[in-house]
Amino acid sequence: QVQLVESGGGLVQPGGSRRLSCSASGIIFSNYRMSWYRQAPGKDRELVARIRSRCGPAEYADSVKGRFTISRDNAKNVVYLQMSDLQPEEPDIYSCNAMNEFVSRFEYWGQGTQVTVYS
Repeated sequence: QVQLVESGGGLVQPGGSRRLSCSASGIIFSNYRMSWYRQAPGKDRELVARIRSRCGPAEYADSVKGRFTISRDNAKNVVYLQMSDLQPEEPDIYSCNAMNEFVSRFEYWGQGTQVTVYS
């Protein structure tokens, strides 16, 4: 059974930082492109960042470039999202996505974790 479990959400002050983790099980992690998405209530989900399975540069949404960093540890089956300079207007539900780079129909989502920026 495939599971993606996000952790690291919580409260943070404006301008603060937070690191999210997504732990994967039930997949060959090194075969999967890993991504972080986020969503605000009533809005569409948006791509935040993605990282290929083994090589190549990470990709970021323009809104987070220079503030967020995605990384992965294939030995631990974990993908991280280091976030800085968080602002209250940013979407607050962050979800992890795994897509097999060889068979794209094998795609999975985590339940999401909430990051609330408050004053």
